[in-house]
Amino acid sequence: MKAIVFHEYGSPDVLEFVDIEKPVPKDNEVLIKVHAASVNDWDWSLLRGKPFVNRLLFGLMKPKIEILGLDIAGTVEETGRDVKHFQPSDEVFGDISGCNFGGFAEYVCVPEHVLALKSAKMSFEQAAAVPQAGVLALQGLRDQMQIKQGDKVLINGAGGGAGTFAIQIAKSLGAEVTGVDSTMKLDLIRKLGADHAIDYTQEDFTKNGQRYELILDVAAHHSIFDYKRALMPKGRYIMLGGASSRIIQVMLLGPLISMISSKKMGVLMHKPEPKDLTFLNELFESNKVIPVIDRCYLLSEVAEAFINFGSGKVQGKIVITIANGQDSK
Repeated sequence: MKAIVFHEYGSPDVLEFVDIEKPVPKDNEVLIKVHAASVNDWDWSLLRGKPFVNRLLFGLMKPKIEILGLDIAGTVEETGRDVKHFQPSDEVFGDISGCNFGGFAEYVCVPEHVLALKSAKMSFEQAAAVPQAGVLALQGLRDQMQIKQGDKVLINGAGGGAGTFAIQIAKSLGAEVTGVDSTMKLDLIRKLGADHAIDYTQEDFTKNGQRYELILDVAAHHSIFDYKRALMPKGRYIMLGGASSRIIQVMLLGPLISMISSKKMGVLMHKPEPKDLTFLNELFESNKVIPVIDRCYLLSEVAEAFINFGSGKVQGKIVITIANGQDSK
């Protein structure tokens, strides 16, 4: 089968498009014929081995993981003898980051517990855009922030993968949404339903005097004290991603601030949950949440897809369309 592999950390140039052996499922695994996958920040960080914590987790000098890709959508081709919930021809999707990645390939084997049936109305490309970004946004807003009707919510980094999901989820739950991103993404933010859009190159939302019940931060670059200032009393701040120095700051100081003040601040510890994928299926079928896809690439074009991802100009998600045999010539 065809796959994108890498054996050293570095730029997208280290990615190789090669033939490798097709995997065989273990007793508790499902063999998936991958129709689509998507690029996430975790893939980008692991490819480069930055921040350094990635090397501690996945190999100090060279990566232990051979194939990147944590979001997949595809068809069940074969099941292990202990698999109970899926059968061949089922259309599924899931976040396989806890199973050593492997989505940028024609086939992958994963335990059944990481998968959910995808909506029949959803294309494979749309389904591949959902698992990590959609679940992060959902868990941050619904579970951590306990968002409710009428809440004033600010989403920082609203034009990216998790941000575009967060806008739609927050609106579906009745919030008043402010989206923050670069100039080129403001039209998209408004199109997705945001009530207000802020261009961070022109305005600092932590200094404009506005206050929010909830701040969901996908692109943290401010100090935790700046975010604290932008919260209402009893407000909540949840970080999904951003600069590693800021993540460390929130992890260290967030619990202290939460203890001594009425404002709660912390980092979301993402946990892939198939039941959340099922919930997002329902939002999709009711036209409340539609994945935003910036561009689709072929499997042989993954290096180019990573270059685009690293530019910071992507609106929504980058998806890899994988068709067996298409790139084999």
